Amino acid sequence: MPLSMDSRRNRLLAALPEYERQRWLPQLEAVDLTLGQVLHESGCPPTHAYFPTSALVSLLYVTAEGACAEIAVVGNEGIVGAALFMGGVTTPGRAVVQSAGGAWRMKAQCLTDAFEHCAPVRQLLLRFVQALMAQMAQTAVCNRHHSLDQRLCRRLLLSLDRLPGSELVTTQQSIANLLGVRREGVTEAALKLESAGLIRHSRGCIEVLDRAGLERRSCECYAVVRKEYQRLLPAAAATPPVRPHRAVAAEVFEELVGAA
Repeated sequence: MPLSMDSRRNRLLAALPEYERQRWLPQLEAVDLTLGQVLHESGCPPTHAYFPTSALVSLLYVTAEGACAEIAVVGNEGIVGAALFMGGVTTPGRAVVQSAGGAWRMKAQCLTDAFEHCAPVRQLLLRFVQALMAQMAQTAVCNRHHSLDQRLCRRLLLSLDRLPGSELVTTQQSIANLLGVRREGVTEAALKLESAGLIRHSRGCIEVLDRAGLERRSCECYAVVRKEYQRLLPAAAATPPVRPHRAVAAEVFEELVGAA
């Protein structure tokens, strides 16, 4: 597949003006992101920005004691490394690959140059940041006011919106760490969803069987976040069609070309 078409697998890149996207192509490097890989560490200036295509990246806040909780998730709709063009350069959080897959990587200086010298790029990236901030805010509200099974539904739906299929390669312990709860609580919540016919759970994998049912069971937080992404990034935030498929390996998802 030509590089120009393959870059459209990240919907933020696909939403760039065509003349600007063509200018970016020589500066983009295709990389494979592995499960658990740390892309950005707390307090350290990132050397690159990442545009996931089939990978899923968790933005985490880590306490001094080493405990962590997820504050947002980024997939094929966006970029990991917003601090580079927001002026802060570093953040107190950590970016960790939650589901392995592909991404495009761009050097930090190339991104900041594009942000400073191209108004359409600047507007697009700032709209994404606004959407990301909405997700962070809604996550905080959800964690404070809603039940664990509602929070689990929200997290699964956010993942589906950013991955090319209906299966999530993850463990209950991993989800528990992201939600900041005990594994036993996630197990109980997952069993409820499974008994309702919404998901099928096996070792290291969760398959969503009834997305509409999952949305009905979720709190309003998911709908609020999705609406903001669609409002701010109309061409880049539409939910990709869900196609059931089996993962060929525990850390690899089949890629699907997204529409611009």
